[in-house]
Amino acid sequence: MNTRKNSGGATTTPVRRQGGTKRAATSGPASERRDHLVKLAAELFARKGFQATTVREIAEEAGILSGSLYHHFDSKETIVDEVLTTFLDDLVGRYRAALDQSGDPRTILSEMVRIGFSTLEPHRAAITVMQNDWNYLRSLPGDRFDYLVRAEEEVERMWVGQIKLGQADGLFRADVDPKLTYRMIRDTIWVAVRWFRPGGRLDTTGLAEHYITVLFDGLATGERSSQKA
Repeated sequence: MNTRKNSGGATTTPVRRQGGTKRAATSGPASERRDHLVKLAAELFARKGFQATTVREIAEEAGILSGSLYHHFDSKETIVDEVLTTFLDDLVGRYRAALDQSGDPRTILSEMVRIGFSTLEPHRAAITVMQNDWNYLRSLPGDRFDYLVRAEEEVERMWVGQIKLGQADGLFRADVDPKLTYRMIRDTIWVAVRWFRPGGRLDTTGLAEHYITVLFDGLATGERSSQKA
């Protein structure tokens, strides 16, 4: 096992919102109804934007009165909290698990790429909201959405840490900037949600494997252009 793999600074603190209403401990039909409402709202947030979506529209989509929605959630912000934390808890938890596995940095980074692409279908709405409404959510009063920044910072530490380990081990080029490299990888994965369509020529597994090939083996053949005089 690569005993240095966690030196990137990854923490073990769960991704959790602060200042928001906690999810009620419900089960059975009530819990299923709540989950259904969250999914409906997530699709509206992704399609129209969180700021532009009203509680009335969410209720209408669900076929209920606006007042009935408040039996499950105290605000629109509570709903988007659930959408985003469900995604982030899944993503960060799986990244942490990948770092806990044996393997060199290339193996671990490859698995992290697979994890990222695998979220495009189950968390499509959440990823879209993160891209479109990040600045607005962060601009709201208080620290309710500070967990977005904490999660982003932890994920960056994980990726940058592995890239640096790979450079130290001679697996990755030493002349590339680890943070810039991570951000280019990150943006490639998340922007794919805008054009990837399930049922196409490639599923998310195929998409990840293609990207891993380009990431580590490159596009050009022969001598690297960056090494020419």
